[in-house]
Amino acid sequence: MPAAMTGGMGSGPRSLDCRSFWKAGASEAPSAPAREFHDALETGDFDRARVHPKFLHTNATSHKWAFGAIAELLDNAVDEISNGATYVKVDKTVNSKDNSPMLVFQDDGGGMDPEGVRKCMSLGFSTKKSKTTIGQYGNGFKTSTMRLGADAVVFTRAIRGSNVTLSVGLLSYTFLRKTAKDDIVVPMLDFQDQDGNIVPLVYGSQGDWDSSLKIMLDWSPFSSKEELLQQFEDIDSHGTKVVIYNLWMNDDGLLELDFDDDDEDILLRDQAKDSGGLTKIQKEVIQQHISHRLRFSLRAYTSILYLKKYENFQIILRGKPVEHISVANDLKFKKVVTYKPQVTHDSQVVSVRVDIGFAKEAPVLGIFGMNVYHKNRLIMPYWKVLQEGSSRGRSVVGVLEANFIEPAHDKQDFERTPLFIRLETKLRQIIIDYWKERCHLVGYQPIDPQVKSQYRDGRKDSGGPGPKVQQKSSTDQRIGRRSSNLLPETYDDAAAMGLTANGAGFGRQFFGQAQENSMNSAGLEEDLVETGSHGVLDPNFIEKLSEENISLFTRREELRQRDTQLKQTIGQLEHELEETKRKCSQLSTELQARKSQQQLPYMQR
Repeated sequence: MPAAMTGGMGSGPRSLDCRSFWKAGASEAPSAPAREFHDALETGDFDRARVHPKFLHTNATSHKWAFGAIAELLDNAVDEISNGATYVKVDKTVNSKDNSPMLVFQDDGGGMDPEGVRKCMSLGFSTKKSKTTIGQYGNGFKTSTMRLGADAVVFTRAIRGSNVTLSVGLLSYTFLRKTAKDDIVVPMLDFQDQDGNIVPLVYGSQGDWDSSLKIMLDWSPFSSKEELLQQFEDIDSHGTKVVIYNLWMNDDGLLELDFDDDDEDILLRDQAKDSGGLTKIQKEVIQQHISHRLRFSLRAYTSILYLKKYENFQIILRGKPVEHISVANDLKFKKVVTYKPQVTHDSQVVSVRVDIGFAKEAPVLGIFGMNVYHKNRLIMPYWKVLQEGSSRGRSVVGVLEANFIEPAHDKQDFERTPLFIRLETKLRQIIIDYWKERCHLVGYQPIDPQVKSQYRDGRKDSGGPGPKVQQKSSTDQRIGRRSSNLLPETYDDAAAMGLTANGAGFGRQFFGQAQENSMNSAGLEEDLVETGSHGVLDPNFIEKLSEENISLFTRREELRQRDTQLKQTIGQLEHELEETKRKCSQLSTELQARKSQQQLPYMQR
């Protein structure tokens, strides 16, 4: 590498003047010297197309959401499961040069050999052609690392046959901009393990290798070759570590990622905002729901990031494994609908399973939306297929895996193709049909005329004088006798509607009809069925459920605090026990010494 490319900065600053991601692309950097352009003409380098460093920032703006960038790096580790990966660790460490926090991703996958790491750090190159791998564009590593911080360094160890190689690559936006580069330069270092001895592996000239080392020591968090090699000590026989530093800040000059508020989580600082139009009690409850927490809690987001749990693989966030959550398993009055989209005229028939039901908090909280996955990876969490203000579909949540459509490059949305628009229309129909069929199970009055008629007849047969008696009986059964659940987990009209034995026949009749409707829904047509009716929720019923929700929420918080206090007490007692053992050991040693001193005069006599 020519000496001019090292861009030595002495002891000057090693960060950009602008640390806000959305403003960094517009900030000006020193221009490249005119002499460098003439040198390129003389050496013939002018015939090569160049990619300006600003493209790294522009390319990273495809990630509007920082957690979307983190998910890309997690996907890379998940794709390594086929190469033996059993974990990916996400954690914070400290830059020893300036004490600033750094974000670290580490897996025990197959690692990358020198050729592989160069392809990884090249633009638009991908070797992932499998139908099961998540990555496919060859752009995720660059966009995700540059979205999270201005600079990243990669450490990877690989075994290919009898060869064990160690490679280090530096992708530094700070270096490129501060040294006025007009082309993207990625310094690379390679080493080889020869019988336990790590020796440099030189592909070009020794001068190029030395220049790359100098750039890394000047512009990375590591000050010596020994420090670089120390990063491989906690990497297994094969695996990869990505260290992202000079993390982006928000407009207030604070880090976009918050590492301090929760030692077991990484929070997104500007996303934890309250929703308007809610009471204080409703806000307290909804803020604990995963549909709200996933916007700012990485632990919450990664818990539902993958539809099915990977066997023998863990996401370890700040030292603690992430517990996988299945949204579909938490639904009540669940129904399964099969959707068969027509992808192309000559393609095989595609069958998509749609799990749909009411959120377990229904109807107190108006949480709703469809969770759409692609190749097991969450693309659109709690997608509002219906309008926010509509009472239809309130508290209805769905889950499906749509492998027949392609996600956008940031994997946070789908391309707006005709196939996607037809899916949106179909999901809207499925939600409306489900709502019409089962909204009464969570306290709404039936919408379907036939159901409404059967509902009234069943109430009359039960001898109920009116809505108040019916509502009281229903509330007693749902709340008083089922304190552990807001509503029965299985469909039972006698319990759900508060009917007496005289009205139980209606419950059996309606349940059988609901099962028949569920089976008949497999062959849904493409036409959209709209309805203008609205469910009316009994205010007394929702008030009772709200009270129980609040009581359970308060009790849970008390137990959580008590658990934390007990853990602290246990820690203190263990510390005191260790101190006591240490003091006992010291006293025992002193006692033995004194006995020896006392016995010495007698022995001399």
